[in-house]
Amino acid sequence: MKKILLTCFGLALLTTLTSCVNDLDTEPKIELTLEQLLQDDPNAIEGVLSRLYASFALSGPSGPGSSDISDDPGESPFLRGIINLQDFTADGMKNRWGDDGLDQLTTTSQWTSTNKFFRYLYNRAYYTIPQCNNLLNVLPNAGVNISESIKSEVRFLRSLAYFYLIDAFGKGVLATEDNFGTSEFLPEASRLELFNYVESELLAIEPTIGNNNGYGRANTFVVDMLLSKLYINAEVYTGTARYDDAAIYLNKIINEGGYALTNNFLENFSGDNDSSTEIIYPLIADPVVSQSFGNTTYIVNGSLSPDTIPIGDFGAAEGWQGHRATSAWYGLFGDLDTSNDARASLFWTEGHNYIMTDYREWTDGYPSIKFRNSDFNEANPNVTSFSGTDFPLYRLADVYLMYAECALRGASNTTMNDALTYVNMVRTRSNADPIIMADLDLDFILDERARELNLEGHRRTDLIRFNKFTGGSYLWPWKGNTLNGTSIPDSYNLFPIPQSALDANPNLQQNLGY
Repeated sequence: MKKILLTCFGLALLTTLTSCVNDLDTEPKIELTLEQLLQDDPNAIEGVLSRLYASFALSGPSGPGSSDISDDPGESPFLRGIINLQDFTADGMKNRWGDDGLDQLTTTSQWTSTNKFFRYLYNRAYYTIPQCNNLLNVLPNAGVNISESIKSEVRFLRSLAYFYLIDAFGKGVLATEDNFGTSEFLPEASRLELFNYVESELLAIEPTIGNNNGYGRANTFVVDMLLSKLYINAEVYTGTARYDDAAIYLNKIINEGGYALTNNFLENFSGDNDSSTEIIYPLIADPVVSQSFGNTTYIVNGSLSPDTIPIGDFGAAEGWQGHRATSAWYGLFGDLDTSNDARASLFWTEGHNYIMTDYREWTDGYPSIKFRNSDFNEANPNVTSFSGTDFPLYRLADVYLMYAECALRGASNTTMNDALTYVNMVRTRSNADPIIMADLDLDFILDERARELNLEGHRRTDLIRFNKFTGGSYLWPWKGNTLNGTSIPDSYNLFPIPQSALDANPNLQQNLGY
């Protein structure tokens, strides 16, 4: 099924946008072609839909050198942006390349509206959103019966793109199929307006999206997961806590989803993780069919170097010598040499220094070997330049830890006994010592989320939710561009609106502090 879905990625292109921030009202150039295509083969909608899914993992329709937008095809893919802005801006991971603004991310300092990495994520979101609007406009006139499930999947993908705008930038414009084609500049939409829109969309499609859509596609429980993410962060996004609502959908995933923790943690991050029982929603990768510098290739190759690591053991033909973890991550395991926690063994220590004295120096800090391009338990991995490991955007361990957090925050429909059980299921799966009730508090949950989920695109959001990202109450290596970390302003809880977006729409206003 994974290969079938991937081969559909190139079947059909939706609207071609030369600048996604300028052309939110671009006419759907595919409309007539799509109508003819669907009349000839109604099943072709699967290929068009797959192209939308691909917008979160691939750069463009014609291989790793192509791009759906005018930004660099290697640097700008959606998943690469998630890792850059979620993990490298936070405590656990740093990048050493420093090119054209990457230093500002990895040191959490000197952020400006002209930094291209902010533009990349913003542009990718506003590429995907109009594509979804275009398709939703075309489908009623396509002359064939399109299931409600397909339409719901399109609406989910649009909501997912909006979620990252809510989280990263806190504002934008609300482009939908209803205002598609307008010649007027769209008004600025506040964080609350975008939140309410995404919430309403997810609640509307949750009963209709179905559970038989196949691997790599959204279903009821994927929608429940995004709702849970929206609600658990609602106090940050809207000023009103919604932990009770988060617990409703977390319980549904746990009790009805049929997911189970894998026996071994590494099964979720190996080349054959499409067989994982734990992954709720993956972003698909393949070393041949869907080559990209922006899917897990970025994580695997970027974390390796032939100078210090036998990269072939991890199925990689290339090591880009870029990413290392800091002591803020591996220090949470105590002594790595004596820890029983299997997750503590997923750092390459040989030839590397524990303290990241210089974040530009490859041997300062321990590279993470959590993600690899080799199959689980594969003795002689097939070595490729591009990764075939799917990215687990949502998985069950995250659900369990979110449940425990909601219980600690007093959410109804949760119990502390269940919270302790779920946390210990996550820990004992990796051979970590179980904890007792006296150990279970919010500080422990934040640390456990780091041990379990770092490098999976959640860390900055977690730190903000726990009020640990800005200010000086929690410091990490190179926070604020100092070795031991320093306080940063609260304005950094949001990224600056890219200058290109401000120039394109005079209704947009810059976030405070930039």
